[in-house]
Amino acid sequence: MKVRRIKNGTVIDHITSGMALRVVDILGLGSHNESILSIVMNVPTGNGGTKDIVKVENRELKKSEVDRIALIAPEATINLIRFSKVTNKLTVELPEEVHAIVECKNKNCITNQHEPVEHWFSVISREPLRLQCKYCEREAEDIASCLI
Repeated sequence: MKVRRIKNGTVIDHITSGMALRVVDILGLGSHNESILSIVMNVPTGNGGTKDIVKVENRELKKSEVDRIALIAPEATINLIRFSKVTNKLTVELPEEVHAIVECKNKNCITNQHEPVEHWFSVISREPLRLQCKYCEREAEDIASCLI
């Protein structure tokens, strides 16, 4: 079965192979979603590799959602579709600092002490991706599992 074109919405392309379901999860596009959702995994690319694609009809992504995608699929592109045409194409960019997207797993960190303090990480390495908590300086491990 071929995936049909969408009239309006968002196409997330060039997702790291095997990460499409995680993208769907972090965007909250599960069973309670009213948009039509298409997921294509392990699509062959021109360079001999594979990629995943997620299409979401009638929904455009917020900046915070694009930042989350950058953490698990840094090569992804976001295509905004209107009237069946690509109207805007964005490349995700990992910011220098990440606010309220990743949680610190250190139980002693101030962010986990019922204080009104937002999780805040610095990007200390992009390849491989490494994040460090601004408060306790602990590095986030398995970033995909730390996403809020």
